[in-house]
Amino acid sequence: MPDFWEFPTVSMGLGPLGAIYQARMNRYLEHRGIKDTSQSHVYAFLGDGEMDEPESLGQLSLAAREGLDNLTFVVNCNLQRLDGPVRGNGKIIQELESQFRGAGWNVIKLVWDRSWDPLLAQDRDGVLVNKLNTTVDGQFQTYATETGAYIRENFFGGDLRLRKMVENMTDQQIQHLGRGGHDHAKVYAAFKAAREHKGQPTVILAQTVKGWTLGPNFEGRNATHQMKKLTVEDLKRFRDRLHIPITDKQLEEGYPPYYHPGRDSEEIQYMHDRRKELGGYVPTRKVRPRQLELPGDDAYKAVKKGSGNQTIATTMAFVRVLKDLMRDKGIGNRFVPIAPDEYRTFGMDSLFPSAKIYNPLGQTYESVDRELLLAYKESPTGQMLHDGISEAGCTASLIAAGSSYATHGEPLIPVYVFYSMFGFQRTGDQFWQMADQLARGFVIGATAGRTTLTGEGLQHADGHSQLLASTNPGVVAYDPAYGFEIAHIVQDGLRRMYGSSAEHPHGEDVFYYMTVYNEPIKMPAEPENVDVEGILKGLHRYAPGAAGQIPAQILASGVAVPWALEAQRILAEEWNVKADVWSATSWNELRRDAVESEEFNLLHPEEQQRVPYVTQKLQGAEGPFVAVSDWMRAVPDQISRWVPGPYQSLGADGFGFADTRGAARRFFHIDAQSVVLAVLTELAKQGKIDRSALKDAIDRYQLLDVAAADPGAAGGDA
Repeated sequence: MPDFWEFPTVSMGLGPLGAIYQARMNRYLEHRGIKDTSQSHVYAFLGDGEMDEPESLGQLSLAAREGLDNLTFVVNCNLQRLDGPVRGNGKIIQELESQFRGAGWNVIKLVWDRSWDPLLAQDRDGVLVNKLNTTVDGQFQTYATETGAYIRENFFGGDLRLRKMVENMTDQQIQHLGRGGHDHAKVYAAFKAAREHKGQPTVILAQTVKGWTLGPNFEGRNATHQMKKLTVEDLKRFRDRLHIPITDKQLEEGYPPYYHPGRDSEEIQYMHDRRKELGGYVPTRKVRPRQLELPGDDAYKAVKKGSGNQTIATTMAFVRVLKDLMRDKGIGNRFVPIAPDEYRTFGMDSLFPSAKIYNPLGQTYESVDRELLLAYKESPTGQMLHDGISEAGCTASLIAAGSSYATHGEPLIPVYVFYSMFGFQRTGDQFWQMADQLARGFVIGATAGRTTLTGEGLQHADGHSQLLASTNPGVVAYDPAYGFEIAHIVQDGLRRMYGSSAEHPHGEDVFYYMTVYNEPIKMPAEPENVDVEGILKGLHRYAPGAAGQIPAQILASGVAVPWALEAQRILAEEWNVKADVWSATSWNELRRDAVESEEFNLLHPEEQQRVPYVTQKLQGAEGPFVAVSDWMRAVPDQISRWVPGPYQSLGADGFGFADTRGAARRFFHIDAQSVVLAVLTELAKQGKIDRSALKDAIDRYQLLDVAAADPGAAGGDA
């Protein structure tokens, strides 16, 4: 019996793209010596209409390039989609054959059943083959719904040679000239040939009829998808077509009976034997992964020390954590870095010499940069997956690696790093699929924020992926500001996903999304008595106000924390305001905790009522509360209901602003001076300062003049 999947690996829910990358992951594991998966075969069962999706065809070349003969696509070509024919005026099987062959696949066409064989044997001059080749799919769909007399007249009747071929056949025999996908002998032969073919992936293009054997009200009809019930007459036709021994009386009594040939019958014994071979009667997802020994605190020490006088971005801080973890003897070889042609962009080319890029063919050429220290290195045992400029392909690799703990019992730790704008916005449906498949790993949205990458155009100005991430129940999302926060988040992520506890003996079914930035700053060392719980739950007080008499609170996340600290200084020196600065590492997790608390209170009124973490954390802090981030306001607004005091948020709502970082932040009014004005505005509402101070602040900081923004004051030029 198979150890972890009770049935052979079948990608019923993966779709074409997922099947390709699952087959690739099997080979990746085998080449890296993690597990012998040479006998594991992946099938993708698809409809011909599904192949219209660009992703369905876009990665076919990868499967051929890597020789994935452990992969078989079965395309059910019933010529129909939901509303009508797939290619009414064309021939979808011929079209798909050219596409698969062009991509380097082995193609098996399973078009006509055995009833056509005598006719094809008579076709000495090719007239029948020509007729089959020139009849379009829309017409074949019609033939599936018509009588034998109609087919005799319209298909065979136009040529005396064709008419002569069927002169001894009855109309019923002509009507039942079948499609290859319904011929069990030919289906078996096609599967056997596919499994035995070596060196290429295989596609079986099997022609069928939608609603086959269900009668004239169902077979081949455009409305077949919407038909829910069979009438008694439909059931009788179905019974007669398949020769099922059930009487008219049984069908007319109400509910049609199930036919069973008897437990000792040859058919039932055959089915039992096949089930036993496959490991059971119901496909079962048995999770028995190898237990990993996770590294301790020492693995994170370097990042927690800060960067000293050197300025680095949080992207670089994360890469440093990853490099240190990949050196760990216990789990280092379990990491699977993934990037869409952007390793160098994120400073991950330093991994090339040691981890190398996975390629089953190795490197059969001399790299142009072979003499450099960080030269491009490919290897059959490479650890890094490079999927080219394809976010869909990278996410498929992520899902395949992230679910390996269940499919193979071998936990892998995928780390997918990408431009944050091209994650949840571009491949959000695949992230949903990842959660649905209970896959695990780290998803890193680099160059995050709406104002940190303004020089590359609005296509990179991500101010909303954290909001999109909040819609996915499987995502644990963070927006850290500093390296020490990243270290604690990664360590906790490994614990939750790959550790063991009484509640989750094989880890939790979540994956981590972390947004990091490309703006270099001096990374502070981890503070003494750091609030680790606050970092992980989403909010910790990073810098209490040291001067000033009028209290206020500033909540900031990610790249906005340095602006908040600058605003704290200005408020103290110029306005006598003592503002505490809080690092909101996860607006999403704060909201999730609050929603869970409210749901508990709703259903358990007799028990002690829970207080959301954000409310507890801010309970003793004297407001007002001003939130700021490089995201649209809706991201920090997620927690507004549960903040115990007047709350205002600042955000980067809109498409973006292509200028320096400072000018962009002034444009959105999220820079340090705008935070100062927001705090003063809330204090004026409470009567703690005079409203005349607001106009004074606007004039002093030139907040109405975007061009007057000082790029250096808010993080430097883009």
